[in-house]
Amino acid sequence: MGVLGELLITVGVVLALFVVYQVWWTDLGAARAQSSADAELEQRWAAGHNPRSGGEPVTDEPLTGTAFARLYIPAFGSDYRFAVVSGTDGAALEIGPGHYTETQAPGEPGNFAVAGHRVGRGSPFNDLDALRTCDALVYATADEWLIYRVLPVDAPDRATARAQAAGCLPADVADRATSGPYEWLSGVSIVRPEDVRVIDAVPGHPGPATPEMLPLTTLTTCHPQYSAAERLVVHAVLDRTEPRVDGVVPDELRG
Repeated sequence: MGVLGELLITVGVVLALFVVYQVWWTDLGAARAQSSADAELEQRWAAGHNPRSGGEPVTDEPLTGTAFARLYIPAFGSDYRFAVVSGTDGAALEIGPGHYTETQAPGEPGNFAVAGHRVGRGSPFNDLDALRTCDALVYATADEWLIYRVLPVDAPDRATARAQAAGCLPADVADRATSGPYEWLSGVSIVRPEDVRVIDAVPGHPGPATPEMLPLTTLTTCHPQYSAAERLVVHAVLDRTEPRVDGVVPDELRG
């Protein structure tokens, strides 16, 4: 019994150390990597280099792990800001939210899809399940602000969904985003890890992006916390764009 007790204590200590590593130590490393990526992004923007900018033809994808945009989620506080990097492999997601490179660029018709960790490694997407209908997801590129709005969450029917969407979107966008191939979309949902259809240009409808598609953004992360059994998914549609001007930010970021 004494030996068994010692083994149980040892296992408990090892598990506790693992949790500390996963949550605390990886957060420190991610914070350093994120800060460096964000600083490099600012330098490139100041020098006029503008990879993957909304509104420009896309010629190539930045190198994996290279930041090309920033994400702000006002519902999570005025200090919520992450540089978005290219790629979703382990190394890229150690830095911050990562762009699924097979999806569209910010602001383009189709689906600009981004993955991020929920626990540890900066935990950029830890609170995605707290988002609600019309919450803003704001991206910055070198020359634009792109303001997306979370699609209706838990609307019982299309009429309700459209009414909710119309509270924050232009009438034509609210109508399109809650009808046709988009009618089934929920602003926040939980899917199986293998359900990659959520990052299709029109989620759930495989095929290439076309100019008439709505510009969406999709955020994905693990669910529940401390598990990868499922995926938490957020869908939002582009509300508007604004030019980036020094010292000026969208209303959504003005505390």
